[in-house]
Amino acid sequence: MKKLNLFYFLISLSLILASCGEKKAQKTENKADSPAIYTLIFIDKTASVDVSKPFVAQKYQQALNSIIEENLRKSGDKFEIYYIHENTAKGRCLSLTCRTEMEETEGMNATDLEAIQTSYDLSIRKERTFVSKQAMTRLNAQNDNASNRETNILASLPVIAKASESGAVVKVYYLSDMVESVKNGRDFQQKPPKDNSEAESWAKADAEKYKDLALNSPDISMILPFEPTSSIKENNPTITFYWSKLFENLGVMSVQEL
Repeated sequence: MKKLNLFYFLISLSLILASCGEKKAQKTENKADSPAIYTLIFIDKTASVDVSKPFVAQKYQQALNSIIEENLRKSGDKFEIYYIHENTAKGRCLSLTCRTEMEETEGMNATDLEAIQTSYDLSIRKERTFVSKQAMTRLNAQNDNASNRETNILASLPVIAKASESGAVVKVYYLSDMVESVKNGRDFQQKPPKDNSEAESWAKADAEKYKDLALNSPDISMILPFEPTSSIKENNPTITFYWSKLFENLGVMSVQEL
């Protein structure tokens, strides 16, 4: 009877180990076969956003590290940073493509899978560290040029549309106060929308100008530089409501404010 119990125990153990190996293989395979992620980060380099302030610096540094950790996973994932200022469309300051590849794992046993996973983890960690250092350099760079006098956030829309042509999953992050301020356009510093109704009306009118752009519904996050104790005058909710409605009118399903 004891021998029989031992036999069943060994059979059960082998099935559990095989199952674990299959789960690891499936996890590895899913990551390799998943579509590439195209990360677009727009960093506000105008006079209204000061990244040297401790709260802003900490929030934006943590945000960048989290974005890199989540979005850089495998070969082909792309990471770009643009500066928001007077000439946002030409403000690209960083463009990197992930090179870390996962080895073919089909038919491998659990031990070999674990070795491959360990090697991959080490390689992707090194690559993320490199990208993080580059991103922090761009975040902390000062813009003392005349371009810091205007904030052209709408100019980011063609950049997003271009990224969507890649076929990758596009994720967009605005590290900005989202205060559009252009001499010949919207100037929320001088004239913000008075209420949500006006914000929605403006958003609909402005979206009409970009209706021919195929954004293909990227994930969009607005990471604001304001402390929780900031006033309505500083952190105006009608402004972020405008952007939510603008993106909604352009077919974007996922817009979040952080």
